[in-house]
Amino acid sequence: MSGDTVLVARKGGVTRLTLNRPDKLNSFTQQMHMELRAGFEAAAADPECRVVVLTGAGRAFCAGQDLAETRPTAKGGGADGGSRLEQYYNPLVRLIITLEKPVVCAVNGVAAGAGANVALACDLVYAARSASFLQAFARIGLVPDASGTWTLPRLVGPARARGLAMLAEPLTAEKAEAWGLIWKAVDDDALDADVDGLATKLASLPPLGLSAIKSIIRTSSGRTLDQELDLQRDEMRRLGFTEDYREGVAAFLEKRPAQFKGK
Repeated sequence: MSGDTVLVARKGGVTRLTLNRPDKLNSFTQQMHMELRAGFEAAAADPECRVVVLTGAGRAFCAGQDLAETRPTAKGGGADGGSRLEQYYNPLVRLIITLEKPVVCAVNGVAAGAGANVALACDLVYAARSASFLQAFARIGLVPDASGTWTLPRLVGPARARGLAMLAEPLTAEKAEAWGLIWKAVDDDALDADVDGLATKLASLPPLGLSAIKSIIRTSSGRTLDQELDLQRDEMRRLGFTEDYREGVAAFLEKRPAQFKGK
């Protein structure tokens, strides 16, 4: 169900979660975290949901943490960012990355700070050409959170990751695509239609296979070549005995659309 700060809608096999604080550039609050996590958990448990789309309302995707919630209250005071990460951001990122369903992010405007890194934790990221990505942490003496220091070097390499994190300069959507930070930059007025088409396509594909692809690629850097080959063997053996594989082969040979059930 939709909340005050996150709108939830499902059409067919696609669940859309929309950050809904447009007057605050969809910056994160505790309430938004709880509603967003609940939306992802509901999508994970919904057998009819095949794909999750995450986007923002208004002119921004997400400006990161709402600093009004974390502003030091007294001279010499501070803010326990570690507790906030442990309670809110880390569980959210783990949920997105380990969700057994594809997560598509539609970046409709600026994605800054934790907002950028939550977007980059998704499986496929589309961005409007007017959108930008900003690792703003250095401006206030912090480090990229919400998996930023893990995600950035894996996507663009350590040199560009350091530049993005230390210089805190915005990166355009088109350059983000050229660098391999995101999947695709599209015209602003085409973003929703392109993402809907992508989500519909993913929802029509074998869910067990997509889940395995997501998991094996995410964890591949921690394995040797021999371990990877062994895991590929095991996954191919497991998936080869599923109903989805039998249906996919039969549909191909019979020249008809396949109907996958995730079994």
